[in-house]
Amino acid sequence: MISVLILTKNEEQDLPGCLASVSWCDDVHVFDSFSEDRTVEIARQANAKITQRKFDNWSAHQNWGLANIPFKYPWVLYIDADERVSAGLRNALEAFDQAQSEVVACEIQRRDFAWNGRWLKHAQISPFYLRFFRPDKMRYERLVNPVSLPDGPVGRLNGYLDHYPFSKGFRYWLQRHLSYADMEAAMRLEDMGRGTSFSLGKALFSKDFTEKRYHQKGLFYKMPGRPFIKWLYMVLWRRAFMDGIAGTTYATLQSIYEYFIVLKTKELVSKQNSK
Repeated sequence: MISVLILTKNEEQDLPGCLASVSWCDDVHVFDSFSEDRTVEIARQANAKITQRKFDNWSAHQNWGLANIPFKYPWVLYIDADERVSAGLRNALEAFDQAQSEVVACEIQRRDFAWNGRWLKHAQISPFYLRFFRPDKMRYERLVNPVSLPDGPVGRLNGYLDHYPFSKGFRYWLQRHLSYADMEAAMRLEDMGRGTSFSLGKALFSKDFTEKRYHQKGLFYKMPGRPFIKWLYMVLWRRAFMDGIAGTTYATLQSIYEYFIVLKTKELVSKQNSK
């Protein structure tokens, strides 16, 4: 068997469906950031184990959870409240031979769904995530959109983890990404101050998806016209237009998010220079 970890903050709307998708697991942990709605009550009703901690930033919060939550089993599936474990993924998890495996973590393919229920197959930028792992062999870096850093070889599981980022509507999505932009800009300013360098070779050719993504993001932040470049990349290169109006709309929203980061970074630089 495996343990399940679910991060929450005011997730009374999405948590019931998430818990239902992992009801086959006898060690479900809800890691809550002191929700003010019925999140904890819903978790208790589902017999989930509850741990609460005030949220500071993504990597610190996740690292604390992996180090302090008393998981029953050596392997953990980490999901968010707006995600669902598909039947195919459940089968793959139950068939996973922990005793024979040499890997310490496994990539899982995530399917992002638009507000109209359409799978954003082409518009989705990062389809694979390290969500199944040994907690003693995993750590995270970055304040937001954290990078997963496994201490050992990585495998891949079949089946999908289904994600519904617009389950709470466009307003929630935009508000959440405004807060993400604040943290992304803070990290950008920190990288600028430290003179952090990123490798083009690793960004293009690294076989480690996490390392590749880290260097791609770092180099991308140095490019002018990022919002427009991101839109072109998603719509033309990744063929988001093949996902219909939902795909092009999602690409536009992602470009707006990129512009949030640009504006927030300029604001922070201006404040720093005025001191």
